[in-house]
Amino acid sequence: MPGKLKVKIVAGRHLPVMDRASDLTDAFVEVKFGNTTFKTDVYPKSLNPQWNSEWFKFEVDDEDLQDEPLQITVLDHDTYSANDAIGKVYIDIDPLLYSEAATVISGWFPIYDTIHGIRGEINVVVKVDLFNDLNRFRQSSCGVKFFCTTSIPKCYKAVIIHGFVEELVVNEDPEYQWIDRIRTPRASNEARQRLISLMSGELQRKIGLKVLEMRGNAVVGYLQCFDLEGESGLVVRAIGTACTLDKLSNTPAFLPACNSPSKEMKESPLAHLPSHGCRSTHNSPVHTATGSRLTQNFSVSVPTLIYTGMGSGSAGKEGGPLKALLRQQTQSALEQREFPFFTLTAFPPGFLLHVGGVVSARSVKLLDRIHNPDDPETRDAWWAEIRQEIKSHAKALGCHAVVGYSESTSICEEVCILSASGTAAVLNPRFLQDGTMEVCLEQRLEETSLPGCGFCHIPYDELNMPFPAHLTYCCNCRKQKVPDVLFTTIDLPVDAVVVGKGCLIQARLCRLKKKAQAEANATSISNLLPFMEYEVHTQLMNKLKLKGMNALFGLRIQITVGETMLMGLASATAVYLTALPTPGGIQIAGKTPNDATYEQHISHMQKKINETIAKNKEIYEINPPEASEEIIGSPIPEPRQRTRLLRSQSESSDEIMELDLSHGKKDAFVLEIDDTDAMEDVHCLLTDVPPPSGFYSCNTEIMPGINNWTSDIQMFTSVRVTRLTNVTLTNQTLNKTFNDLCENLLKSLYFKLRSMIPCCLCHVNFTVALPEDELIQVTVTAVAITFDKHQALQTTKTPAEKTSQRASTDNEEQLQFPLELSSDPLATQSFSPAKAISLDKPSPLTEGQSRNRSGPSGINSTVPVVKMTPLSFIPGAKITKYLGIINMFFIRETTSLREEGGVSGFLHTFIAEVFAMVRAHVAALGGNAVVSYIMKQCVFMENPNKNQAQCLINVSGDAVIFVRESDVETAPVQLSNAGSQPMGSRDIAT
Repeated sequence: MPGKLKVKIVAGRHLPVMDRASDLTDAFVEVKFGNTTFKTDVYPKSLNPQWNSEWFKFEVDDEDLQDEPLQITVLDHDTYSANDAIGKVYIDIDPLLYSEAATVISGWFPIYDTIHGIRGEINVVVKVDLFNDLNRFRQSSCGVKFFCTTSIPKCYKAVIIHGFVEELVVNEDPEYQWIDRIRTPRASNEARQRLISLMSGELQRKIGLKVLEMRGNAVVGYLQCFDLEGESGLVVRAIGTACTLDKLSNTPAFLPACNSPSKEMKESPLAHLPSHGCRSTHNSPVHTATGSRLTQNFSVSVPTLIYTGMGSGSAGKEGGPLKALLRQQTQSALEQREFPFFTLTAFPPGFLLHVGGVVSARSVKLLDRIHNPDDPETRDAWWAEIRQEIKSHAKALGCHAVVGYSESTSICEEVCILSASGTAAVLNPRFLQDGTMEVCLEQRLEETSLPGCGFCHIPYDELNMPFPAHLTYCCNCRKQKVPDVLFTTIDLPVDAVVVGKGCLIQARLCRLKKKAQAEANATSISNLLPFMEYEVHTQLMNKLKLKGMNALFGLRIQITVGETMLMGLASATAVYLTALPTPGGIQIAGKTPNDATYEQHISHMQKKINETIAKNKEIYEINPPEASEEIIGSPIPEPRQRTRLLRSQSESSDEIMELDLSHGKKDAFVLEIDDTDAMEDVHCLLTDVPPPSGFYSCNTEIMPGINNWTSDIQMFTSVRVTRLTNVTLTNQTLNKTFNDLCENLLKSLYFKLRSMIPCCLCHVNFTVALPEDELIQVTVTAVAITFDKHQALQTTKTPAEKTSQRASTDNEEQLQFPLELSSDPLATQSFSPAKAISLDKPSPLTEGQSRNRSGPSGINSTVPVVKMTPLSFIPGAKITKYLGIINMFFIRETTSLREEGGVSGFLHTFIAEVFAMVRAHVAALGGNAVVSYIMKQCVFMENPNKNQAQCLINVSGDAVIFVRESDVETAPVQLSNAGSQPMGSRDIAT
């Protein structure tokens, strides 16, 4: 008996009217944990009951504390009929199980009902008393910390990075059980929510056990996803990076490093990576059925090696034997690992030596019913197959590890597309082994790894390349070879040298497919996937050249499957790296017969492309220094040698020289137009409208080229649903509709945020879904950060130098907008889209009571407004403590969709309620912010004929305590005042 859980129900407020005769409520509360249930007394005839119950005590194992959620149900007492349910609250106990975490959960929690939404609030106090348990056979993992952030958490230093951890659990979906036909929708939704909470806790505990086996104490980059497989069942899976973290020593003075994620990495580098790896859970071989024996393991894997993105080089005359030795040591350090993957996207300086490029794999599977929930071997084998393919791709690029790794699924009926992607990389052996390198070897390593360009050098032998590529000498060091373009899934390295600003680049694609069942459907999807991958990559390359840039970071490609179509959406942040060569222009080459009108049209488009490239260079301030080839001792080859080096199998040297469009000294990128589709692709390429003046956007945490952030931030979530009605469905029509949908969504965001100019939309995360036939849903989450336009920009500085110079202001904690939190009206377009946008502002219920809350004794009377951001940091502030992970799953259903404002009103209200519930849980832990916030799933289903709709949302993030930089700086002067000030309160009321 290693634990005792104590719960006290204090009070409730703003309960709904349940008794029509008296317009009041006879409320009482049921408290349930595991199989034990307690009840409070009935508080008669009041909408604001004061129970002040005794302490309800549960004696449980710590394993149950991790698996089971605390269920609090508020009901209305009826004498002659069944009690009516008001709503429920699920409280995760796991944050109380850390030695450094909060000791009590105390606060007002929204009472949530899956049919009516939030129906009042309840004040609860929860405590846990843990006892020491030395049983080595115990199945709990108490003490293992979890972080959603994909970098080393602030106020921690990484002692060891152990490696990749993964786990999944399966079960039957209550929505598809036979009893669901006779129970109410509320009961079905609550059964589903409870099961998902149980599976989430069990999964987190099993991941923690693996971390303990590896002698770690934390999981960084924790990503948990739900796969709703319909009648096949429900799968909850998670991946992460096991680490050993140490708390940084607390200092009274403010540490600027904590304000900047990149500079803090410099002050808390990793010590080493151990040679022992994660114990494999996949011991059985993977068998893939093919041909006529197409079964549940049907698999057509699509290897997607974006070989245009290549990284650091061993080719060269200098340091060859040394680098061979380093690679051998690094390989031996990871050879015991089955999957040397890392979910981190940001690293300390020196950790990442070379980047090989993006590696990805996809596989199409047929789902079958889960017969034994305790035996998830089938799903395990599927993912093991995908990871093995990723690993082989990384080896082909001369790399031994994959960083920025992520996994995703797309499910429609019986077909499931498994996707995995990451960036092949070479890591520093000093971080991979403990004390095996000599001092002289480390010194020579530092000499050969030049800052700012080392990660760009190719890691493979240029004479033995696995693919044709254009290589030149590094424009910085002139010693190693670099590619002409670099694609990665990670954030911009801290020591990268860039010119100008970055920008968001998206590739969008739709393809029709025939309706089919089972194996025929899986086969048609498998046949389409390689072509979609190729076209998405072609769009990315075209748009990158059009922007005048040469590298992509934070690349995320999503392939979504529907009943009649496939959709692809790729997002990345484009930058200009000084180490890579200046990108060439774009030349259009036609293959159609000579026609004067056609030739004139081609000439006009060519002129427009050239003008667009020049305009983009001016907008993003891309003015690279001219490379001087007359430098004495420069190892740049002669022009004829370079032409011969860059020649592909189908091109001659003369042809390459003819395509020079005088954009720098690089060769042009050729777009061949041989059909109508290609012409429309070029037209779509030129119709991408840049952001309005004063707006910038990126999908990474830090926008390259901006170094003067203020503390004004605003997170927002927007969902837009479009039904394709009265439209002739063709590939061209779908592409135009999808492109207009995304563009209009961005335009609406720019319009709503116009009062923040100049500002940057950071961490822009687009998600596309096809929940029903002819229904397209696009969800975007991002944060708007303002910057000082009067401060001079220094474009060649690293992100570490940029973020360390953020202006600290005394603005209020919550930025107020001159626009109401009301859903947008239905747009009057031919496709009748419905859209809803929710800004990161407290709900009216929370906002009105966040200043002064009169509670019982022991409860703080003042609660700060909880900030929410998808970033891992808060500009102008220091994170002082991590309180635990927030991982919540909500279901909302309505039978009066039109009365609630249609799709727009329904989605807006639901998202606002999710914000309120997340804030309440964080505030109850004693926190005042959520960082690394992400909406991992938003599934919307509609039945307009019956006026019904249902939505499922899964969100996660890290609950933290932060203090403003100005508060910490004035603390030594006004110590007494600072002690009486509530944390996170507004400094100036405007």
